[in-house]
Amino acid sequence: MAQQKLGPRHQHLAEHAHHSNAWPFAEARALLKHIGNTAPDKGYVLFETGYGPSGLPHIGTFGEVARTSMVRNAFSLLSEIPTRLFAFSDDMDGLRKVPDNIPNKDMIAEHLGKPLTAIPDPFGTHESFGHHNNARLQAFLDIFGFDYEFKSATECYKAGGFDAVLLKVLERYDAVINVILPTLGPERRATYSPFLPVCPKTGRVLQVPVVERDINAGTIVYEDEDGSRVETSVTGGHCKLQWKCDWAMRWTGLGVDYEMSGKDLIDSVKLSGKVCRILGGKPPVGFTYELFLDEKAEKISKSKGNGLAVEEWLRYAPPESLALFMYSKPKAAKRLYFDVIPRAVDDYMSHLAAFPGAEDRKKLDNPVWHIHAGSPPEAEKGVTYGLLLNLASVCHTEDKAVLWHFISRYKPDVGPENAPLLDKLVEYAITYYRDFVKPAKRYRPATDEEKAALGDLAGVLAELPKETEAADIQTEVYEVGKRHACFEDLKAWFKALYEILLGQSQGPRMGSFIALYGLDETVALIRRAVADEDLAKD
Repeated sequence: MAQQKLGPRHQHLAEHAHHSNAWPFAEARALLKHIGNTAPDKGYVLFETGYGPSGLPHIGTFGEVARTSMVRNAFSLLSEIPTRLFAFSDDMDGLRKVPDNIPNKDMIAEHLGKPLTAIPDPFGTHESFGHHNNARLQAFLDIFGFDYEFKSATECYKAGGFDAVLLKVLERYDAVINVILPTLGPERRATYSPFLPVCPKTGRVLQVPVVERDINAGTIVYEDEDGSRVETSVTGGHCKLQWKCDWAMRWTGLGVDYEMSGKDLIDSVKLSGKVCRILGGKPPVGFTYELFLDEKAEKISKSKGNGLAVEEWLRYAPPESLALFMYSKPKAAKRLYFDVIPRAVDDYMSHLAAFPGAEDRKKLDNPVWHIHAGSPPEAEKGVTYGLLLNLASVCHTEDKAVLWHFISRYKPDVGPENAPLLDKLVEYAITYYRDFVKPAKRYRPATDEEKAALGDLAGVLAELPKETEAADIQTEVYEVGKRHACFEDLKAWFKALYEILLGQSQGPRMGSFIALYGLDETVALIRRAVADEDLAKD
């Protein structure tokens, strides 16, 4: 994979990259040091991500590939050494249980223990369950435009791609198991072998004791489940490795230079690193990311179903906002639930708007450089996602045309035809409003003191010129709140405005919202509230 030499412009950016505080550049610098600033013997630097295809791709899969790609892009600015990214599927694993979210479960139950690529496809579209999920993985990654090469464990094992390293595992068998056995319980320790034979009779991946080894022949003899002894080659796909050894074997055989993993795999990374060295390999540079939490700060579990799926996020927001969520503080545990989406969208739009005018060194610290591989699109002028949500809320509408009526009046030079991203955000905001904001709206009546303050605000707004800027409107709202002693502070004043006028405890910057919604419309809304009209109705 030849790469073009960096031009003067990129050379200048590369100098800044050596000092950037952005975590992908810190990772890229560590990787460059790891390889001695020299191309490995294979001629390229290899990044890898792993995927267990017993289930469909999920948000963790997206996060790992997105973050790895960010480091790869950062590395490519620092160095002209070619790079590759392998998305590796562990599709030779034996299926341990039938997933909940597939059809034809009874049929799949008959094949438990077999490699995923040897189990019929319950969806009836591919030659095996593993092939089906691999296709889903690749389609999933292609949606986001990731640059990767897909690798199948089954194909690598059967084609002999791992044979040389498998023979090393056989040769150094005792050293390998002496690293692993202390980490196992007594029962598993008694039967443990790094080699998992694929039974020629049943096709199942077996966890059985190895009773003999022949290094010269490249074979093992194992005790089958029926008590008989079976000799088999460790190469050519007749055996696969237990996953921790498999990970180490893959690092060694492929020459993996960089791979991320979750906090729950810290001990496994250390163990696999030891095995990798026993096999004569060099463990890759690693990056440990934190796991996601749900809205109750509990660890997300696929079995509990308390997570947020990629498809769910993309129902309410563009993929770039999800990429930003993955970029931000990867070593911190973050709550991943629907309430974080509006903030992620607005943060993305804010970073995008700030990019063109920033100094070069600051551009490299901007998340959109990493989200868009150094070439972010031009930002569109418009309004925030949060404002769109509140506009839909106060208008009680799921009609794009209604929202665009207000937007076009607020920003006359902006329309669906020249602001496609904003037009898409309008659709996202309407969907989010319908599913989350509308069902949760709870208006409360104003107290007599609050009505006096609201009447004061309506009078002030009614006197303002129609072209008053949002910042000036905000100042007037501040001043009204300060004049009324019933509010402990301005925070209490704004909270009252949100609860009374919008039916929610939090809300937008009022100056911006009023400018978008309109002075006359806001005055009418306030006077309805003062008159105790039901704002939940149009």
